[in-house]
Amino acid sequence: MGVVNVTPDSFHPGSRRLDPDQALALALKEVEAGADIIDIGGESTRPGASPVEVEEEIRRVVPVVARLRPLSRVLISVDTRNAAVAERALAAGADIVNDVSALGDSRMAEVVARANAGLVLMHMKGTPSTMQASPSYRDVVAEVKEYLGRAIDKAESAGVSSGSILVDPGIGFGKTLEHNLTLLHNLSSLSELSKPILVGTSRKSFIGRILSETSARRTGSDREERIFGTAASIACAVLLGASVVRVHDVREMREVVAVADAIRNQGVEGATQGKVLAVSEGGP
Repeated sequence: MGVVNVTPDSFHPGSRRLDPDQALALALKEVEAGADIIDIGGESTRPGASPVEVEEEIRRVVPVVARLRPLSRVLISVDTRNAAVAERALAAGADIVNDVSALGDSRMAEVVARANAGLVLMHMKGTPSTMQASPSYRDVVAEVKEYLGRAIDKAESAGVSSGSILVDPGIGFGKTLEHNLTLLHNLSSLSELSKPILVGTSRKSFIGRILSETSARRTGSDREERIFGTAASIACAVLLGASVVRVHDVREMREVVAVADAIRNQGVEGATQGKVLAVSEGGP
């Protein structure tokens, strides 16, 4: 899953394309690099981010979706917490809603079900503006799993196809470094939810902290120097059961996934097949 942020303030500058022409160009570049899904977002959900007005989010996202749809058969995901944005994006040709609030908007499940679309349910503690204010858990793995299980039940009760739902533990969304590492180490436990797992670790701050604190790279906090740390996290995620990985560096991470997949499956034949099928089965 390649990232296209139609925003001025998303945490990774390389993914920001507020101009629709530039956003479309980035999406097509990621498709050429091997992306199976393009995730288009119009609201930054980085720690401390302020919400964007719904009409502004629609203005940013929908034109890019509408222009990309006739140019490629790639699956298009819209990264939004707002049902009104999802509704307009799905009508413009999007296939999947990537909801970091896991149905925080009471209309979201209905909108997704009516469009027979795919749905990503992510765990987040609090909101983007508050989520990193001393997050705490008794048992982070159990609590994230329980939260996602409730969201799945809510989605399916609203008519969302069981085969169209993915779950995301929300690395960096209301978690400390230790929480992130614990979730990744125990990623396979989320398979008990019987849904494909999506993981987004690309260039996140926990990678910078690891690199800085281990002295592997003194400037590990620099987002532009986190690509190898990202690659390690992606490889581990695939080996531990991730079906989809959300990344900024599509070409490089496609290679990481191919090798990790071959190791996981003990063979090259079919190693990278089937990831997108879980998204589209019974859905878009």
